[in-house]
Amino acid sequence: MNQSIRNIAIIAHVDHGKTTLVDKLLKEGGVFRANERVEERAMDSMDLEKEKGITIKAKNTSVHWKDKIVNIVDTPGHADFGGEVERALRMVDGVLLVIDAYDGPQAQTRFVLRKALHHGLKVVIVINKIDRENAEPAKMYDKVLELLMELNATEEQFDAPVVYGSGRDGYMMYHLGEEKKDMSPLFQTILDHVPPPFAKPNEPFHMLVSNIDWSDYVGRIAVGKILGGTAKVGDTVFIVRHEDGKRVRTKITKVFEFTGLGTRETDSAVAGNIVGLSGFEDIDIGDTLTANEAGHALPFTQIDPPTLEMQFCVNDGPLVGQEGKLVTSRQLRERLMRELKTNVSIKIEDSDKAGIFNVKARGAMQVAVLVETMRREGFELLVSRPTVIEKVVDGKRMEPYETVWIEVPDECVGAIMQNLANRKGLLTNMEKHPHSTMIEATITTRGLIGMEIDVVNATSGRGVLSHLFKEYGPYAGEVLTRISGTLIATEAGETTAYALVMVQERGKLFVSPGEQVYEGMIVGENPRNEDIACNAVREKKLTNFRSQGEGVATGLTPATKLSLERAIEYIAADEFVEVTPKNLRLRKRILNNGLRQKMSKSAKQ
Repeated sequence: MNQSIRNIAIIAHVDHGKTTLVDKLLKEGGVFRANERVEERAMDSMDLEKEKGITIKAKNTSVHWKDKIVNIVDTPGHADFGGEVERALRMVDGVLLVIDAYDGPQAQTRFVLRKALHHGLKVVIVINKIDRENAEPAKMYDKVLELLMELNATEEQFDAPVVYGSGRDGYMMYHLGEEKKDMSPLFQTILDHVPPPFAKPNEPFHMLVSNIDWSDYVGRIAVGKILGGTAKVGDTVFIVRHEDGKRVRTKITKVFEFTGLGTRETDSAVAGNIVGLSGFEDIDIGDTLTANEAGHALPFTQIDPPTLEMQFCVNDGPLVGQEGKLVTSRQLRERLMRELKTNVSIKIEDSDKAGIFNVKARGAMQVAVLVETMRREGFELLVSRPTVIEKVVDGKRMEPYETVWIEVPDECVGAIMQNLANRKGLLTNMEKHPHSTMIEATITTRGLIGMEIDVVNATSGRGVLSHLFKEYGPYAGEVLTRISGTLIATEAGETTAYALVMVQERGKLFVSPGEQVYEGMIVGENPRNEDIACNAVREKKLTNFRSQGEGVATGLTPATKLSLERAIEYIAADEFVEVTPKNLRLRKRILNNGLRQKMSKSAKQ
């Protein structure tokens, strides 16, 4: 045991304030100078995290308080990034369960808490945002206790200590109504109730690689908790491969300790501490590092399997290469294989066709983050609609089911219930809140694809949807998830206001005047469930006389621009999203209009 160290993970649902809470712990732990201006949510260092307001990658930091080191792992709150959470739990001995004092325990809270209890971790409950309007901290604490009972917590885990406060305003207290001072009650509760890491300092060095970091100077950095002995610069160690058990002799070239928002080099690290080690050309998450050549491989947590599959394809459109520099099949494959090294919750396979790769993942958000990262790196690619990964059990066709929670304004309940019925969702619970209604239902993963867009539209952006994988169940039959058709360009060129005014009479536009389009590109949505071919580049014939149509462009409605995540969920099975560094375009798989109609007729026969 190393009494001076505590290793904790912070777990919570999206937007319950855990990253802001970490900011305040860092501030109080003296990481920032008194006069230093610090960005909000400093732990969310990726550009995408800052833009989306969510945590995507699990990250390590360290705070010193009363001569003790508190290592903190900030974990994602979105179910699609559950793989990050599961890895983080292997490095810690306790969790801070952050609960919003208004919203209470949500889908992701349940998912991560179940994992933490399964690992036997101690829980500290933090009822956060007690300053929110209509907050009910005492009631939400009771709901957490109900959840602990539901998840079969042990008696010790059920007796979890609780603190109340506001991470944003920087105070915590043991009981409601106490003086609002600082974060000391939380720090003290962590030291009192989270056990020091179980480690064997007198035995040979032993560590499980729980994460991989990258540095331009030293390459791959293996991150994990040292379970035995010490790690020193220059030590010879052996990598025991997780995949095949093969042993590779190597040497530690650098040791990094986490401090505040960064790392610092040190000569050695002790058992129980979470550290980064470099000197390994090829090391993966799940591998074991040991000083003993005969040392055993440490058990690696099995990650929940992916439930969705999509295709990443080489861009074969007419505008290929005009905006991105990385467009070849080889470049695309190398980048996807690189992603496999640091992201254990996705799987990538070569397909039987050149330039097409099958990517299996937890959800559309996870894939959208990968694609968005790639487009910022200069890639151009095509992405297909997600399809669910089915199984055959005892000769029966099985598909994944999810539990979905939808919080909506009272007046929108009818529309959401109708949508659930169309998607073959089964209502399991409905709960009335002061200003909203919480709907709980079971639905197939297929039925869930694209539902977030429907909820946003039906509630004018006020609805909140969260979901969690439940189980594999019998195939539910045909599910209609998109009831609209598309407007498809028949000519290549630059769109004109004159042409778009006529196109918009057929439906909703996805393009504005002055954009490049090509044959087979989707330029809008048809409310009816059929595709309509249209000319979006037609120019007005000029004459010496003024026509009645002059000034007609003033009636043009602004185009609807879909985000990458929504575009992926919106497209049909015969469509692609074309992703480039500058544009997102929707298109048909077969661009030629005549060929597409011929294929459609032969498929119906």
